[in-house]
Amino acid sequence: MAAEIVGLGTAVPPYVLTNADLEQLVDTNDQWITERTGIKERRIAGPTDSTGSLGKLAALRALAVAGLAPDDVDLLVVATASPDHPLPSASCILQLELGLNRCAAMDVIAGCAGFVYALATAAQFVQSGAIGTALVVGAETLSRIVDYADRSTCILFGDGAGAAVLRQGERGVRAFSLGSDGTRSRLLMTPAGGSRFPASARTVSERRHYILMEGREVFKGAVTAMAASSLEAIERSGLRPEDIDLVVPHQANQRIIEATARRLKVPMSNVVMNISRYGNTSAASIPIAIAEAWEQGQIRPGQKLLLTAFGAGLAWGSMVLDWTLPPPEERNPEEPTRSAMPIVRGLRDGTLWDDVDLIEATTGHLPADAAGGAS
Repeated sequence: MAAEIVGLGTAVPPYVLTNADLEQLVDTNDQWITERTGIKERRIAGPTDSTGSLGKLAALRALAVAGLAPDDVDLLVVATASPDHPLPSASCILQLELGLNRCAAMDVIAGCAGFVYALATAAQFVQSGAIGTALVVGAETLSRIVDYADRSTCILFGDGAGAAVLRQGERGVRAFSLGSDGTRSRLLMTPAGGSRFPASARTVSERRHYILMEGREVFKGAVTAMAASSLEAIERSGLRPEDIDLVVPHQANQRIIEATARRLKVPMSNVVMNISRYGNTSAASIPIAIAEAWEQGQIRPGQKLLLTAFGAGLAWGSMVLDWTLPPPEERNPEEPTRSAMPIVRGLRDGTLWDDVDLIEATTGHLPADAAGGAS
């Protein structure tokens, strides 16, 4: 038996940050961003949005497609690089939001490769028969850790979430290949905010709580690793590269996607790409791309898909699967969009949550007997 995707769901904020907006914040322009990344706009989480709230909406939509209820879930796996809190895990926050009272829950932290890692992890539990239903969520609010004074990173990242439901079936996940190289961990990182350098006046003033990236080195590593792991996953699946119908890569950068496709000798017509609308949403990018392509009829039952991703760690992963989920009868209506500039200005000057009671915001959703403070 295979681990089969039986449900998909996504959630993206309605707030849009365009390249023209970024021209007002940093020394850049639409042509420069488009030529180097392929990105035209990205979504930004609103003041009341979070990784947990976006993940919840995506998860509920995926469960609805699968015809399941939250109580049917045996395992919840969340991939994110931007959890709501350092403690507890993002999966436990999402478990609370969804009302999943009986399932196991855990996080997978593998940067932009997180969803492939999480899907591979959950598939093992399903294929072995250890559980019946797994819910895998990739969710990010990277806008919270992006420096909107740094043009090398603020042009890249956006917010969103995607979810998939796995159950046993005759066809599904065929094979995967995962890898990492910690010797290159400093090429893409958030230096402060952890236990090594906790928040202090110095870390804040030196802007050490934001994403730092050595773009050229990450670019080279991404193309090499994604191509190599893709070929390994294809070989393990018992297929040949020409048997793959569609490639769904992590939406990091159009140039990376195109270079990887050339190495795999795959025409761009067989590559799913939506980076122009959403930018790099890290662990959420692959499930959002899959769901959009599925809703639009680009992904159809009987196709063989290759998923491939690369991110902080440095970590990478690829997966081959047989697609079985019929196309939806209708698409979820998109919420009307609006400008994200007021939000980004609030993030930049630190005023976005000035009117929020931080204590109430973190305890208000707890049961009355728990909010009092058990250690």
